[in-house]
Amino acid sequence: MAVELWNRVNVPFPSAVSAVRVPFTAQTDVETLLTESENVLKLVRSEILQTEVRLLYELLYVLNNSYRGNKTFKALKQVEQCANRLKNMKLDAALQELSDLCPNRIQRQLSIKDGQCFVPSQPRLEWICLKVLGAARLMSCALSRCTACFRLSKQQMKWEEFVILNVVITSMLSRLWVIFRGVLLALSGLYRQLLELLGDVARAQPMPFLTDFSLPADLAQFLGSSDALLLTKHPAHSRARQEKKQGKSTPKQMCRADRRHEFQKRVREAASFSHMEIRVDEMIRWCKSQRMGKEKRLLTFLRLKCRQMKCLEAAEGSAPKTLRSLASRRRSVHGIICFHSLRRRFMMRGGVKKKEQAGRQRRARLSGDDQRSRTAREATHRSTDSDTHDDIDDIFASAGL
Repeated sequence: MAVELWNRVNVPFPSAVSAVRVPFTAQTDVETLLTESENVLKLVRSEILQTEVRLLYELLYVLNNSYRGNKTFKALKQVEQCANRLKNMKLDAALQELSDLCPNRIQRQLSIKDGQCFVPSQPRLEWICLKVLGAARLMSCALSRCTACFRLSKQQMKWEEFVILNVVITSMLSRLWVIFRGVLLALSGLYRQLLELLGDVARAQPMPFLTDFSLPADLAQFLGSSDALLLTKHPAHSRARQEKKQGKSTPKQMCRADRRHEFQKRVREAASFSHMEIRVDEMIRWCKSQRMGKEKRLLTFLRLKCRQMKCLEAAEGSAPKTLRSLASRRRSVHGIICFHSLRRRFMMRGGVKKKEQAGRQRRARLSGDDQRSRTAREATHRSTDSDTHDDIDDIFASAGL
């Protein structure tokens, strides 16, 4: 039975004194213990955690009848059990008693001069260690259940079932996961400081409370190898940031770069806006497969502008028209492909005098209304060309192409 003491909601309280007088020096680190205990109390008593738990209760109350047989609902009930157990084990009350038994700053300064001080006794420290171990195991279980429920809810979103409800559930579970992991990390630091003070007290006033159970050296050993990864502060993310700073490319980035060059080559070969629309449509499908939602939306808008330019080409069928040759230029070190505007509508030949003479003859033949219509059409064409050039450039800059 003593082996499972940590797994009880109400751990039996030791029938012994709560505080003892032990030798106290500047090396006795009580201040760090109080700081770690305060960190745990802040998270457990935080308004954010209480709000998320109340939201969990409200969701379960609303979905109790119509959603009862759903797997996501059952997983939410398991998360609720973890939240209720954390409340019922009264960890915050135990840590508050620990803080009251430890000397404050003024008492510590006087005790250093006196050489002795009252601190929590060995039975009380061992009892608090059991509470911390139970809370750590509970937080590990809560994290795994939040993860399982998140996956079930995400699967329903892929099936387009209860989309809005599952968006609310996944958001809530994400926040709860972050809070529970923060509590677990704070408990790890608190447990280390408890063991250090326990060793000093046990040497000065030995009164063992746990006879059939040995306290683990740290929480990583107690939780096991799989759950011990939760105690690390994202080493994989730190390594990824370092690799990004040093410019190492991942296989996914190399694949995207190859696709970029292929798309760049096809764009150069586009001879009209119809061909350009086909190339953009191919890029939209590729962005969708790569889950690049922002770039896909911007390219969809670009495809709409290409269709508008096709209509403009059809409306000016009587006038000679050609497209400028499509070329590429680099706007940054990563190589941003840019679409180029329309070619000039008319190719002027001959010297300056021939150009001026031809221009006077054409202006003489054109009526005032025709000339105004032609000027407005050319201004619209140039404005559309400039806007298309800038928009395409910005879209592919944001896509990293």
